[in-house]
Amino acid sequence: MSTAVAGLVALVVDDEVPALSELGYLLRRDERVAEVLTASNGTDALRLLDTRDVDVVFSDISMPGLDGMALARVISRFAVRPQVVFVTAHERHAVDAFALDVTDYVMKPVRDGRIAEAVRRVVEQRDRGGPRTEAAPGTAPPVEDETIPVELGGVTRFITRSQIRYAQAHGDYARLHTEAGSHLVRVPLTVLEEKWADVGFVRIHRSTLVALPHVDEVRMDHGRCSVLVGQVELQVSRRHTKALRDVLLRRPAPRRAGADLP
Repeated sequence: MSTAVAGLVALVVDDEVPALSELGYLLRRDERVAEVLTASNGTDALRLLDTRDVDVVFSDISMPGLDGMALARVISRFAVRPQVVFVTAHERHAVDAFALDVTDYVMKPVRDGRIAEAVRRVVEQRDRGGPRTEAAPGTAPPVEDETIPVELGGVTRFITRSQIRYAQAHGDYARLHTEAGSHLVRVPLTVLEEKWADVGFVRIHRSTLVALPHVDEVRMDHGRCSVLVGQVELQVSRRHTKALRDVLLRRPAPRRAGADLP
């Protein structure tokens, strides 16, 4: 085994022995990986995580017992948590993976180059203060952009949170609007509101969440408030107008033009 610059300790979880062996082999060939541990199911993975510090978990999703999704949910509650990369033969789980903050989503059969890219993303996130890094007392951890899997014409693609201008509720789903188009994801708007509150997303209506960095104007017309995001004008409900005003007073930068709020 070569000495890895990044010194990653990786845990591979898969109930299929050939897949487990192949992924372990590819990771051991990567000079950025210092050690590869393996587990044949989610329960054994948790036992191992209880005794070892691990930087990243490469996990299959469809496994008997504790599957990959359940394992990732448990890991998300760790005080100091490893990153998670899903390695799966099924595209249908990509949207569900969004809510779990996974670092990457790799399709089987795995390829050497694709695994190398996943390792690069893990190293990049760790070096910039990823999930395993604890913030010093009294300081906020650095905010990283987020990669979001979306489905478009039966193909899973990826957008970043910073590309999203606003989001609208569609029942238990949310539609994410970017400059290039919109994407429906299986995540309630209330979850996005809570998750993205610290990165400039503000509720302006019971069905709308807007990204303040993309707000070009704030308009007042006969007591009614709206915001302009690109060429789209979004109404602000009376209930949320005061909250928006308070946020904008603390964050004046996004307001590049438009009328003052009362």
